[in-house]
Amino acid sequence: MTSANDRMRRRMKPFNRVVVALQGVGLALGTMRVLSVPGRKTGTLRTTPVSPLTVDGVTYVVAGFDDADWVRNARAAGWGMLAKGRRRQRVSLIELPVSERAAVLREFPRKVPHGVRFMLNAGAVESADPEAFAAAAPRCPVFRVEPTRAAAAPADSGR
Repeated sequence: MTSANDRMRRRMKPFNRVVVALQGVGLALGTMRVLSVPGRKTGTLRTTPVSPLTVDGVTYVVAGFDDADWVRNARAAGWGMLAKGRRRQRVSLIELPVSERAAVLREFPRKVPHGVRFMLNAGAVESADPEAFAAAAPRCPVFRVEPTRAAAAPADSGR
């Protein structure tokens, strides 16, 4: 039997491909960025759209699925490439402990309103209320994004 999460993930794939393709030709969509993280087995950069949010001067990315490939890759690698259009920057990805996620997740509906529907449809949250987002801390990974001085990774887009 196919779960609602599996169906949601399948529906997201075509959308994700479009966002990645538009970013590849230099078109950024609102707050959306493309995060490329090296795969756990091959090291090939794998891409996914994200909407970073800034809370108290610190940038974060939030995942709707704890077991998403990009999340597992980010946990393993600890770094990625964040792109807006054709501008790419190497970043460190530091996962927050569950105890620190609520403060960031509480800001998500206000700072990333277009992401609320995704989080609802994914079953990550029960309502658009900031407190519902804070309550999702155990199942929604949050990564602090810090620019690094390391040279940019190869231009492999991971597509």
